Amino acid sequence: MKKDILGVGIDDLPLEEAVAAGCALLEQPGCHYVVTPNPEFLLTAKKNDAFREVLNAADLSLPDGIGVIYAAKLLGRPLKRRAPGVDFAQGLMERLSQSEKKLFLLGAKPGVAEQAAENLCGRYPGLNICGVSDGYFKDDAPVVEKIRVSKADVVFVCLGAPKQELWMAKNGPETGAALLVGLGGCLDVFAGTVQRAPEGWQKAGMEWLYRLIKEPSRFGRMAKLPLVLVDAIAARFSGK
Repeated sequence: MKKDILGVGIDDLPLEEAVAAGCALLEQPGCHYVVTPNPEFLLTAKKNDAFREVLNAADLSLPDGIGVIYAAKLLGRPLKRRAPGVDFAQGLMERLSQSEKKLFLLGAKPGVAEQAAENLCGRYPGLNICGVSDGYFKDDAPVVEKIRVSKADVVFVCLGAPKQELWMAKNGPETGAALLVGLGGCLDVFAGTVQRAPEGWQKAGMEWLYRLIKEPSRFGRMAKLPLVLVDAIAARFSGK
């Protein structure tokens, strides 16, 4: 059962259970999608009704950012732990590499998805990446058709929020895929163009600070994140 965190339903699942739930969706009829809310998602969803509705319609909603965990605690609805999208994707690919399921990579700058595919196939022998496409397109139809023709079972949609979530909700069924996962900048991590924080920073919940140090241009975005905690405190005291 999802927990309401500032109007967005979040699944309270440890990473291992989240991966198992994702695999279970692959075996169910129809098209399903996974979202990975972080504090920026919550702030955007507060003002964007369409985005909030799409998040709440997701089959699986995983707490990606440490700010979501803190907000949940302040609301008195604690979540067990973070389930970062990149870790969920890695767990899913480990399972896919042991099956006949096909994966399609969508997003990032030209060339990044190709490099990510090469790296991932080396890391997960047996992983079947059936196609890639960059995120620089204006018309959805050719991309949807490319995924459909590839017969992908899973699509990693890395277009950034809220575009990727709206794209999955709108186009998912037409792709023919069973599962779409919104993963932001993960393809850059898998391609090696962006370095993820060392494990110690990840465990301390300070991955955001590591990235800010590496990319100071993100300061404007990061400066807004404490607003999520302010919203959580206000909601707690107002009884919402």
